[in-house]
Amino acid sequence: MREEAPVYHNEKYNFYALSRYADCERGLPDWQTFQNSRGNILDIIQSGMEIPPGTLIFEDPPMHDIHRKLLVRVFTPRRIGELEPRVREFCARILDPLVGATSFDLIAALGAEMPMRVIGMLLGIPEADQAGIRDLTDEKLRTESGGRMDLSEGVMIDSGVFADYIDWRRDHPSNDLMTDLLNAEFTDENGLVRTLTRDEVLTYVTVVAGAGNETTGRLVGWIGALLARNPDARRELAADPSLIPNAIEEILRYEPPGPFMARYTATDVEFHGQTIPAGSATMFMLAAANRDPRRYTDPDRFDIHRKIGQLMTFGLGGHYCLGAALARLEGRVALDELLRRFPDWDVDWSGAKLAQTSSVRGWETLPLVVG
Repeated sequence: MREEAPVYHNEKYNFYALSRYADCERGLPDWQTFQNSRGNILDIIQSGMEIPPGTLIFEDPPMHDIHRKLLVRVFTPRRIGELEPRVREFCARILDPLVGATSFDLIAALGAEMPMRVIGMLLGIPEADQAGIRDLTDEKLRTESGGRMDLSEGVMIDSGVFADYIDWRRDHPSNDLMTDLLNAEFTDENGLVRTLTRDEVLTYVTVVAGAGNETTGRLVGWIGALLARNPDARRELAADPSLIPNAIEEILRYEPPGPFMARYTATDVEFHGQTIPAGSATMFMLAAANRDPRRYTDPDRFDIHRKIGQLMTFGLGGHYCLGAALARLEGRVALDELLRRFPDWDVDWSGAKLAQTSSVRGWETLPLVVG
């Protein structure tokens, strides 16, 4: 597709697709042409459904910029950096009991657990309730083979599940994101300096909880799968952990957990002499862009020493993923802690299963054989 049909039209599912790095680099920041306000998943765009107001990931400027600046203020690099000891603690708590085992499912043990604990800690959600919220998020994205998302109850999990936490935090402030959102002052679209309403805080918390669980869990799965398939690289990382940060970048390039994102095309636009008409849904094939030979030499080779630069994995432009630094931190710590305890592993591929979802790609089960 990338070589022979850089502007691809799928008649059956009625969308256009751009798969070259330069085309994604041009199109993703252009929010006037490729709008996010109707959703960033094909099923949502084509449904024509009403997007709830204040849903940051489904907004365009100027509203998006106002809401994003507020979240950036409470989602700071310093706060993310301070999480590392706790992330290591979560990984140790999960992995230590597995030492001495001959096999375990990496997804059930770590991929589904660690991101949920980190986001729960960041938001201030009690550990006892975190698994239930994670499962609601997963269920919303899940699809049947050949089927579409169930949008009968909206695009996100019911924000009401967070209502009690927010009411509690209003009366019992703590050092967490929920408390910061409740107290942060900002200038809204009408020039009024105010704090967020309860409903606005609910929307923010729901967005953060949903975005932070699924994709990072998939990253953990790709760490396990790719380093089983590339044992020399795994042994090199075990011997020299300083190589781990760049290895995470290569894993994110090679197998991005979110391999594509969609946009509503607001005006006619031309790529490669072909017009994508206004009113179309356009898919940006991030995974293909990450392997574009015009951008990367020998792109289908997994190379933990590769000089990578700007990835498409987290998007580009105004909607660049706010959680990119957190995902990198979790991936780096997870790989480091895994290698400390299990420098050698393989995968029982007969028991491995890819998840069926609308927007992310990764392993639902990944049995590691360790020794």
